[in-house]
Amino acid sequence: MARSLRLMAVHAHPDDESSKGAATMAKYVAEGNEVLVVSCTGGERGDVLNPRLKGDATILRDLVHVRRDEMARAKEILGVDHTWLGFVDSGLPEGDPLPPLPEGCFALEPLETTTEALVREIRRFRPHVMTTYDENGGYPHPDHIMCNRVSEAAFLAAGDPAAFPHAGEPWQPLKLYYNHGFSRARITAYHEALLARGSESPFADWIARWDDRPERTITTRVPCGDYFEQRDRALLAHATQIDPDGSFFALSAQEQAQVWPTEEYEIALSHVPVVDGEDDLFAGLGDLAEADALGAEPAPVVVDNRQEPTVEMPR
Repeated sequence: MARSLRLMAVHAHPDDESSKGAATMAKYVAEGNEVLVVSCTGGERGDVLNPRLKGDATILRDLVHVRRDEMARAKEILGVDHTWLGFVDSGLPEGDPLPPLPEGCFALEPLETTTEALVREIRRFRPHVMTTYDENGGYPHPDHIMCNRVSEAAFLAAGDPAAFPHAGEPWQPLKLYYNHGFSRARITAYHEALLARGSESPFADWIARWDDRPERTITTRVPCGDYFEQRDRALLAHATQIDPDGSFFALSAQEQAQVWPTEEYEIALSHVPVVDGEDDLFAGLGDLAEADALGAEPAPVVVDNRQEPTVEMPR
C-alpha cells in the first residue's frame, strides 16, 4: 500500500548516517517516504581515518569543507534530505588523565540550547518517527552521548506548546528508536561466514572485546539487504573517514545481505503501542500517522524503555 511518512535520523557527525541505519533510510525513500538526516556537528575535529589519504595536505588544510562535500555526496546516494544543526564537533578526548573538551563544542552546549535547535527542525519537518543513539551514545564519544540527550529532550518537547514557543508550531513525533550498529550476533555471523569460505576474519578481536557486556534489546529488525550496496556507496563517499580496505567491506554487500539482511533498532519512546517482532519503524502508526492525527497534539507516552547511562559524559 502506498504511503508517505516521515523519518528523521539524528546523528552526531557526517558519516554516522551512512554507517548506522543507511540501508533502512534508502529503503524508506524508495518506498516513497521522506527521510531527513540531521547532523548535529560538522565533524570539524575528526581525523583522516583512510590510510590512503593520511598526510594529504589539501585535505588537512580544508577538512571542514571536505567533510561537507562528502556529506553532500552521501546524501545524494541515499536519496535523503539533510540539514546541519550547526554545532561544533567536540573531538574524542584521549589520554590519562583525559583532557578537557574544547570550549564552545557541542557536548558543552547547554541542553536547552541544543534542544531548541532540534525542536525547530522537528516542527519544520514534522517527522512521524525519529532515530538516535542509546543513552551511552552507542560508544562513549561526547558528541554521540549529547546526540542522545538532545534527541530525547526534543522528542518530548516538540509537541508541547509551552516548550520553546518561538520555535514553530508544535509537532509530536510518535516513536523514537535507538540505532543498533554492530551487535555481537551480527559480527559473529560475519566472522563465521568469512571463516566458512576460508578467508581471514578481522572480527575475532571485536568479538573478544565484548567480554561479558550485556547485549542491547532489539525490538525491531528492518529487512533492507537490497539496499546494502547503496549504503556502501554512501559510506565510501565519506572518503576521509572510511577505509575501502577496512572491515566494513570484508564481506561484499551481497554476502552481507545473505548472512544478515536486516538493520536493528531498539524502541526508546513511543506514543503508540509497540508489538513484538516489529519489522518496520512505522509499524503501529496506521491511520494515525496517515492522517497526522497526533501530529500537533501532546500525547501520553505509551512506551518508555530509556535507561540510565552507564558512562559519564566527558568534560
